[in-house]
Amino acid sequence: MEKAQFENKNVIVLGYGRSGRSAVSALVSLGANITLTTNEIIADEKIRQTLKGWGVEIVDGHHPTSLLNDAGLIVKNPGIPYTIPFLETAAERGIPIITDVELAYHMSPAPIIGITGTNGKTTVTHLIGEMLERSGLSPILCGNIGYPASEAVREATREDILVMELSSFQLMGIKDFRPDTAVFTNIYEAHIDYHGSREAYVQAKMNLVSNMDASQTVIFNGRQKEMLAEHSGLSVEYFAAEGDYDACIKDGMVVHKGTPLISLDEVKLQGAHNHENILAAILAAKNHGASDAGIRETLLHFGSIPHRMEYLGEHKGAAYYNDSKATNNLATTFALESFQSPVIWIAGGLDRGQSLDGLIPFVDSVAMIITFGETKDKFQHLAEKTGKAAVLAEHPHDAVIKAAQYAKPGDVVLFSPACASWDQYKDYEARGDHFKEGFSTLEK
Repeated sequence: MEKAQFENKNVIVLGYGRSGRSAVSALVSLGANITLTTNEIIADEKIRQTLKGWGVEIVDGHHPTSLLNDAGLIVKNPGIPYTIPFLETAAERGIPIITDVELAYHMSPAPIIGITGTNGKTTVTHLIGEMLERSGLSPILCGNIGYPASEAVREATREDILVMELSSFQLMGIKDFRPDTAVFTNIYEAHIDYHGSREAYVQAKMNLVSNMDASQTVIFNGRQKEMLAEHSGLSVEYFAAEGDYDACIKDGMVVHKGTPLISLDEVKLQGAHNHENILAAILAAKNHGASDAGIRETLLHFGSIPHRMEYLGEHKGAAYYNDSKATNNLATTFALESFQSPVIWIAGGLDRGQSLDGLIPFVDSVAMIITFGETKDKFQHLAEKTGKAAVLAEHPHDAVIKAAQYAKPGDVVLFSPACASWDQYKDYEARGDHFKEGFSTLEK
């Protein structure tokens, strides 16, 4: 733990979401002088008294630039854009701006596996965790999955392994962060509203390797290996379902460096995209001591995770799936490709200005689109262009009730929004939970 660089340092924590709360607690333990600033008013008097008891100065309701006069560091909530005036002024003054994963790196006694990518990173994070656990090892899953890294690191020991999901938002705020293993599931276009361009988004993702050298391991999608062309001196292992890679599929077997581990037919988690997720996870888990037996047991039993192609059950012969984590076109194409049965597709959400035309080749099995949110007009237009029926809904809870009115035995009701949730919900979990609540109200 590198405590000395934080002790008595004047640190601003910007934002008081879960990562902000965790950052404050971590910085208190490191002996920093902390100012917490947030746009929201902290109304809970118990929280205010606790923070004051820790010596934390609270400036809520606004971010006055006068706070920057004595600041040596800012730890910001990953979702806050760098373009707000407060952060632009801080950057002009040369004040370092990090996120809590950078803080966790400096505190961690444990090795770190960092997982990023446009799609699949949550599934890969959970797969790695289970592979390590079934091998008798001690993983701690944290980061973008909802358990802040700066909170997880305080329970970690040298015997643990931090398995850290990392978003592009978090990776923009790293300075020294260097994982022992970096995993890239894939990189496509996403979050352009935040980053401004595809190039900036890709650069944020590639920040994960910016401090790495040949003494650490990078695990990369073999179909996109050209993206590493500018990054020399790295030790890289590649995966892809087809082709001769460190992890691949050959003759119906999942293979790790020439050794068949399990028949693909025995693997519980299906779908072409999940095959690549599995291969990436195997390379990372093996790199940290997972056994072949532990990996096989995981693949025999590991199913979907909440909000990611989550099977909810049947209602009157139709199967219902919650894929709320599909916040972009690509993630939804994976979902649509998974079914041959007629699909009643529920979609919509935040309008980031993206075209839906990329979804057109994947709607052959779609019988109806039920749409909601800011993008409902775009999905109606998509339905018109592809000759599909369209129904408007208020939100996912309403949509699942409407879907039940149309679904026939053998149909699939698929909630895969292809959009972020922030027009109506705080996150995709809240959105998915609302959909699940709707399903639970259907007469069984």
